[in-house]
Amino acid sequence: MSASNTTSDSVIDPVIDELWERRADLGPDDADARKIVVGAVDAIDAGDARVAVVAADGSVVVDERAKRAILLSFKVLSMVESSAGDFRYHDRVPLKTRFDGVRVVPGAIVRWGAHIAPGAILMPSYTNIGGYVGAGTLVDTWATVGSCAQVGRNVHLSGGVGLGGVLEPPNAVPVVVEDDAFVGSRCMVVDGARVRRGAKLGAGAILTASTHVYDATTGEEYPRGEIPERAVAVGSSRVRSFPAGEFAMPCILVLRTLAEGEIHDKLALNDVLREHGVAG
Repeated sequence: MSASNTTSDSVIDPVIDELWERRADLGPDDADARKIVVGAVDAIDAGDARVAVVAADGSVVVDERAKRAILLSFKVLSMVESSAGDFRYHDRVPLKTRFDGVRVVPGAIVRWGAHIAPGAILMPSYTNIGGYVGAGTLVDTWATVGSCAQVGRNVHLSGGVGLGGVLEPPNAVPVVVEDDAFVGSRCMVVDGARVRRGAKLGAGAILTASTHVYDATTGEEYPRGEIPERAVAVGSSRVRSFPAGEFAMPCILVLRTLAEGEIHDKLALNDVLREHGVAG
């Protein structure tokens, strides 16, 4: 995956870098440090800062300073009790309380430090600190947006989807699901893997940063750990020889690439999947 790390363009207070250098000595009693860290995570919570963005050249740019602020919050915040209805919690990170223009169905849980854009819909699901969910995106039942995972606009994360989280090291690339993508039920996208714009990933697929991705027609291999733009892809396996014998190893097959106008056409997606004997 093409990625880079930066603090030069970060909107986060650069004092975070100084605090990071002496993080071993920080604790809840450091009121000045806590104020700076809370302000930084508030910016991430509001969407004014992001852990990672897709740059104009297509690379993923990680804001290390934003990551550091999140990690420092675990050092400077005290364990406190909180509640949501009849439920009781005991944690350093409180639950998110601001959902402007967001539909939040009972059972949805979002931690402070995650941004949910207006127009998003959260079914009973979980979004961790540092996560970003774009406008018009549906996070379906029992789906998980892991720490710092970045989800674009008009995405559908189907039931039970798991987007892996990553906090350490601060320069680690998070999972990125770009605009208009569809991730089928029970898919697992982890380890900094990426689903590019308009791509459709069939149910049950497992995508990691090292997963091989092949074109089902030509045999061409795409960059590992990435579903190409507007690709209709499914989980599969390939046979590899080991000293103990031959074993099937997981991979991803790209069945076809949708035309630009087919990005939002779920009927076209279902037809392609049914044609290859795969459920949507």
